[in-house]
Amino acid sequence: MTRFMERFQIPLYLAALAVGALAGWWAPGLGGLAAPAVTPVLAALLYVTFLGIPLRRVGEGLRDLRFMACLVIVNFAVVPVIVFALVRAFSIEGPMLIGVLLVLLTPCIDYVIVFSGLAGAANDRLLAASPVLLVLQMLTLPLYLWSFLAPDVAMAVHWGTFAQALAVVIVIPLVAAAVTQWAAARSPVARRWGRLAGGAMVPLMMLTLATVVASQIALVGSRAQALLPLVPVYVSFAALMTALGWAAGRLAGLRVRERRAVLFSGVTRNSLVVLPLALAAPDGTVLAPLAVLTQTLVELLVMLALVGLVPRLVR
Repeated sequence: MTRFMERFQIPLYLAALAVGALAGWWAPGLGGLAAPAVTPVLAALLYVTFLGIPLRRVGEGLRDLRFMACLVIVNFAVVPVIVFALVRAFSIEGPMLIGVLLVLLTPCIDYVIVFSGLAGAANDRLLAASPVLLVLQMLTLPLYLWSFLAPDVAMAVHWGTFAQALAVVIVIPLVAAAVTQWAAARSPVARRWGRLAGGAMVPLMMLTLATVVASQIALVGSRAQALLPLVPVYVSFAALMTALGWAAGRLAGLRVRERRAVLFSGVTRNSLVVLPLALAAPDGTVLAPLAVLTQTLVELLVMLALVGLVPRLVR
C-alpha cells in the first residue's frame, strides 16, 4: 500500500484537493471545523517528514555557506524586487496589498520541506536553514512593509505570531522526531514505530491538503470577485521565482539537490504562519487574510506541479 501511494502520490494529492474543495464549498460549516485542525495536522506531517531526515547531519547545512548565501539572496534580495514590480504592475492597493505583502515577502519554513523532499531536493538543508529564514523575515518584514505601506500600518503588525508558529509547527515536531530517531537506535519497538510513521507520509499530506482547502474555500469563494485579480499576481510570482531560483542555483554552482531546494524556497511562501498576522491587520477588514488564503490555494496547485516539474528542470 505504501509503495502504491508513493507511486501515485500526485493524483492522490489532486484528489485530496478536490475532496477538500467540494466539502468546504457544499458544507460551509465544515470550514469552521477544519480551520482549528490545520495546525496539528501540519505538525503531524512535519513530524513524519523530519523522521525521514537524518537529523544528526542537519548541522552540516548551516556550514554550507554557499547554499545559505544563495538562499538568503533569493528570498531577501530578489523576492522583494519581484513583489514590488508585481504589485505595481497589477495595481494592488488597500487592504489586499497588506495581505499580498505579508505572504509574498516571507519564505516558507514548514511544508516547503515536505514538497521539496518529494522532488528530490535537499530538504535537510532547508530544515537547517528554517531558523535563519524565520529570524531574517522577522527582521526584514517590518522594513519592507515600512517601504511599501504607511509606517503606522507596519508598526501595528503582531510579531509574536512568528514565535508561536515556530514552536508549534517546527520545534515540537522536530524534537519529537529527534527523540524517535534516538530511541529507534536502541529499541526494536521504536524502530517499528518509525517505519510505520514513515509510511504515513502520503496519507498525512492528503489530509493536510484536504483540511487546508476545506477550511478556506468557502471564505475565498464568498469574495471571489474581489480576489480574482490576485490570482495572476500569485501565478506570475511563482513562474518568475521558478526561473530565478533555477538561475540562482546554477550561478552559485550548487549541486542538484541544493539547486532544487533553492528553487522551492524562492517559490514557496509562509502563508500558514502569516495568516494570523493578516487576521490582525490594522485595516479591520477580511480582505487582507483572504488575500493570504487565495495565495495558499494557488500555491498548493503550484507545488504539486513543481514536484513533477523540478526534477526535469534541474537534472
